[in-house]
Amino acid sequence: MELRVLRYFLVVAREGNITRAAGLLHMTQPTLSRQLMQLESELGVRLFQRNKYHMTLTEEGLLLKQRAQEIVALSDKAKQELSRSEGELSGEISIGCAEARSFSLLAAQIVAFRSLYPRVRFRIYSATADDVQDRMEKGLLDLGLLMEPVNVRRYAFLRMPVQERYGALVREDSPLASMSSVGPEVLANYPILLGGREDVRGEIAAWFGECFDRVEVAAHFNLIRNGAALVEAGAGVALTISQENLGEHLRFVPLAPELELGSVLVWKNSFSFAPAVHRFIDHLKNALQA
Repeated sequence: MELRVLRYFLVVAREGNITRAAGLLHMTQPTLSRQLMQLESELGVRLFQRNKYHMTLTEEGLLLKQRAQEIVALSDKAKQELSRSEGELSGEISIGCAEARSFSLLAAQIVAFRSLYPRVRFRIYSATADDVQDRMEKGLLDLGLLMEPVNVRRYAFLRMPVQERYGALVREDSPLASMSSVGPEVLANYPILLGGREDVRGEIAAWFGECFDRVEVAAHFNLIRNGAALVEAGAGVALTISQENLGEHLRFVPLAPELELGSVLVWKNSFSFAPAVHRFIDHLKNALQA
């Protein structure tokens, strides 16, 4: 498979129309159709269901789309790392980040670093720790800001100097909204919404103790703002870390006893990073360990 043809395939998959895709790629429709048919022949599968006006991906097409996006992203990243200006630090640093207050510290250091090296760009990818680690293993991300608990044995890491406090995210009309804190006995009487990470669910189950047998888990979510939308809709009480601006009509009630988790910034051990990444890691070590 040629990288060029994978890029063609992704444009057609996005547009769902070969005439429109050919126009965007500045090539004729017959030429693009021939490239796609050759790709299908090479792979031995049908990638599209075709009709007169629209093209939809088959199951095999959906799988190739996922893999092609990763291949193209990795190729683009390699080009960015290898093409840098002489005498001036440049390039792109990609960071996968959990939705955590500690990102504010990281954001401040990104700004400070770019004041020194303005030709360095950053790409931020928000996701759960499991997703970030998966993309790091594939080489798509340089660094990851991960919420604990997380296995850091295969990483070099910096521990962020911020603890993330867990609480109950409730609607303002909930009886819980006026409480200064809430414990497991009370929360066990409400439908609970939990984050998708199994390790974090284990921490929450341990916090509930024996009460966890009575907990009704109504839904799981992976991003906090999706959990907040579920709370607003009346699905239940979301257990999550403290966040700002999640909803005008929502209230965050701290857990009692307290449940606090840390976060770590990680990168792969013994990995050959671009100079900008190495310089940024050194910058963070000096700033966060001072």
